[in-house]
Amino acid sequence: MIRQSDLVERVRTYDPGVDEDLLNRAYVFSMKAHGTQTRASGDPYFSHPLEVAGIVTDMRLDTATVATALLHDTVEDTLATLDQIQQQFGPQIAQLVDGVTKLSALEQERPTDEIREAENFRKLLLAMSHDIRVLLVKLADRLHNMRTLHFIAKPEKRRRIARETMDIYAPLAERIGMHEMKDELEDLAFKELNPEARESVMARLSFLRESGGDTVGRIARELQETLAEKGVRAEVQGREKRPYSVWRKMQRKNVSFEQLADLMAFRVIVPTEDDCYRALGAVHRHYAAVPQRFKDYISTPKKNRYQSIHTTVIGPEKRRIEIQIRTLAMHEIGEYGVAAHWHYKALGSLPAEGGEFRWIRELLEILEHAGNPEEFLEHTKLEMYQDQVFCFTPKGDVIALPRGATPVDFAYAVHTDVGDTCVGAKINGRIAPLRTAIENGDQVEIIRSKAQTPSPTWDGFVVTGKARAAIRRYVRDQQHSQYVDLGRAILERAFQQHGHELTEKALSQVLKVFRTRNSEELYAKVGEGFLSGKDVVERIYPGEQPNAKPSGFARMRSALTRGRGGQAKGGDHAIPIRGLIPGMAVHLATCCHPLPGDRIVGIVTTGKGVNVHTIDCESLENFTNVPENWLDISWDPATVAESVQSGRLTVTLTNEPGSLNALTSVVAKNMGNISNLRIANRSQDFFEIVVDIEVQDVKHLSNIMAALRADPLIHSVSRGRA
Repeated sequence: MIRQSDLVERVRTYDPGVDEDLLNRAYVFSMKAHGTQTRASGDPYFSHPLEVAGIVTDMRLDTATVATALLHDTVEDTLATLDQIQQQFGPQIAQLVDGVTKLSALEQERPTDEIREAENFRKLLLAMSHDIRVLLVKLADRLHNMRTLHFIAKPEKRRRIARETMDIYAPLAERIGMHEMKDELEDLAFKELNPEARESVMARLSFLRESGGDTVGRIARELQETLAEKGVRAEVQGREKRPYSVWRKMQRKNVSFEQLADLMAFRVIVPTEDDCYRALGAVHRHYAAVPQRFKDYISTPKKNRYQSIHTTVIGPEKRRIEIQIRTLAMHEIGEYGVAAHWHYKALGSLPAEGGEFRWIRELLEILEHAGNPEEFLEHTKLEMYQDQVFCFTPKGDVIALPRGATPVDFAYAVHTDVGDTCVGAKINGRIAPLRTAIENGDQVEIIRSKAQTPSPTWDGFVVTGKARAAIRRYVRDQQHSQYVDLGRAILERAFQQHGHELTEKALSQVLKVFRTRNSEELYAKVGEGFLSGKDVVERIYPGEQPNAKPSGFARMRSALTRGRGGQAKGGDHAIPIRGLIPGMAVHLATCCHPLPGDRIVGIVTTGKGVNVHTIDCESLENFTNVPENWLDISWDPATVAESVQSGRLTVTLTNEPGSLNALTSVVAKNMGNISNLRIANRSQDFFEIVVDIEVQDVKHLSNIMAALRADPLIHSVSRGRA
């Protein structure tokens, strides 16, 4: 174990003004608090906070952070309280200890590992948003726990900790620029999660090492000599890539170990930024560069302030090697991230500006938009895992996005309001679809409209957590609003059928019965299908019968059709449907593809709202045993006027040249838009096509059908069929 005096001296080497008394008091307090506790290894428990403090001193962090490392488990695992910490060590250290403590106190509170992990990470984010040192201590704590993971007896617990490390803590270490810690965390987790693969990679690396001798040393010396000959003063460091890095590259590129060429990486450290580019020129003049393997993170730094030039060349001994060129300051930040440019007083709390902390604010926005901890965890993993591309705003500002990001992701990265009002995008001056993948160096311009709202379909192609969280939040809000409106309409109809008027006073009698806090929650439950209007009315007016009670399939259909006078607007109590956007509270059935102008009926599906069918849809026979789920509905004129719906046709064409062109031309001339087309059957003389056409209403579709039937190349046209 590290001795008390040794710990103080470690801090003194980089901080001559170390508060020796504070460290001594923290050392003694922690040692006494943990007392005779032991770890799974059999070592005294106090050895753990001491080792964590040692890791923190390796990061060259301030005295308060070292003291926090010594005390970080006292509140959670001993009888010590946070009040005692505050009284003896002050509010700053108490806040840091509290931030770290909250992260682990949920072990027994949550029913599943998934929810526990998600809630744990949510609390971590909130704590580190107030003080980034909370994260630094937590990473040091996790690193020591991973180094001693093999002492835990239960394999499932070891795997859970290793998976959490791989999913959460290694990406967080990378996000704050601590690449050395990230590499070690990944490799330790890899050792537990896939030991056979790691042993295989290590055996092959060992074989190459033995057969080639000191290859890394020879190549590093030759690189240094080459640079010196070109007049570039540099220090060259070489290393063999870690087993997990090698294995991940094998998986990503789907290649065998023998097909990997760049198993070694070399760092060229030079005095100034100008020397970086001189060194790059010298390397490329002397060795052949590998195409598409050059990245300049000096001109476009990563979000965590990482700067370096990356290039891959066919280097000494005709080996393919990766070279990173940077200054000493860049190297310190590249290895130790936030810890490398720590200012003892300035960086205690989250700065108002600064690119290296912008991602924390983005995660806080995701936290605000996420529906639950598990969804938040899913979105933040999207943020942290993927490689980056760098693109530009029209003003030349750099935006870093995950690979595969689209203009919608770009819009949300600029600002949530920009994303919400995005209607189109220009990439390098040309209009492009919103699902287009952005490439490195693209200039993106977002076209906006105040009338636009997020589309639920965007959720299918965005890749950033921020965009996905904002879209899902909008959909949830819209769904809730529509469920409330729908539930209110259903209850109004149910009350009218019993000869009563819907009032807040009447509903207040049953709020507790249905476990709802207010009438809005009750409306939402009814609209979503968890309650029926009949359930609510019978609770308020027990024993009463409705004025009309249709039963049987024919009578239900007749009752819903009767009184419409040949029109499609519904009966006296018909509920006007709104929200014809996919993914909302009202869904248009795909079996019959109803259109405005069709006579329609609604079927309430628990948890999904209302499915809208045409009144003659064959699938309605499946719902004859649940008459309470049938709704008399009509098209809302305001919604219909501003929406475009998809109608389905089955068209039989003669098998002649130009017949498909005849179909598409007729649809286009009649102002329809084909959204999907599929050949269902094909024979020698005819082939049958199922085509979806965007139209205004059933009359519009009927006009298209009439025009198609008039064409000699089209044999028959009918509506519907899958």
